[in-house]
Amino acid sequence: AERATGVRAGITGQWRVIPNGIDTERFHPAPAASVRAGIPLLAEVDPAAPLVVCVGRLCRQKGQDVLLRAWDEVARRVPGARLVLVGDGPDAGRLRTLAPDSVLFAGAVADAVPWHRAADLVVLPSRWEGMALAPLEAMACGRPVVVTDVDGGRESLPAALAPRCLVPAENPAALAGTVSELLLDPPLRESLGQLGRRHVLSAHDVRHTAEAVAGVYRELITAHAVRPVRAEYRESIHS
Repeated sequence: AERATGVRAGITGQWRVIPNGIDTERFHPAPAASVRAGIPLLAEVDPAAPLVVCVGRLCRQKGQDVLLRAWDEVARRVPGARLVLVGDGPDAGRLRTLAPDSVLFAGAVADAVPWHRAADLVVLPSRWEGMALAPLEAMACGRPVVVTDVDGGRESLPAALAPRCLVPAENPAALAGTVSELLLDPPLRESLGQLGRRHVLSAHDVRHTAEAVAGVYRELITAHAVRPVRAEYRESIHS
């Protein structure tokens, strides 16, 4: 997406796209049951309840309204399933009025790690994205994700995950179908989560990103380094 934006903008100089990096030592898998036990908002939720988490600003871009329109069908097909919207934003009030009792609102949080680990499935139903961090963070925690087929969404997924985890934007029926299928298939979720974790380790580890950025700066410094002018000494003919 970033590369295409640059081409459309007419950038003709040398350029390079460096993907977002995730701290994979901070974002790592942990047992969901023990994590849920430490989250007060989930105190009254059945520990065995299928849990979907959506992390992001509550605004039109992130598409939580689409997820809520899909949720009735998910709840019908997966009895006991719960949805948690993590974040705050201008649409918070409107979304609360749309949400049934099976949807919880966590508000803004300083640390999203526990929510990724608590989830059985992380969903990002965005209408548009740059390069979303939430699905990368979730995959780093070993959790499967469902994202919309928009720039920055599809690019967060390895090719092997797209058939199971990519849905059309603004399509509640497709979203409900994919979310329900994954919630009803724990072995598949486990397999997709492991695949996502390996993808982040290989393509989005922040240490690789930092080295790539440093490499670009080294190239720039080398290319623009001022070469020393060789001084010439000539003996005066009058000496």
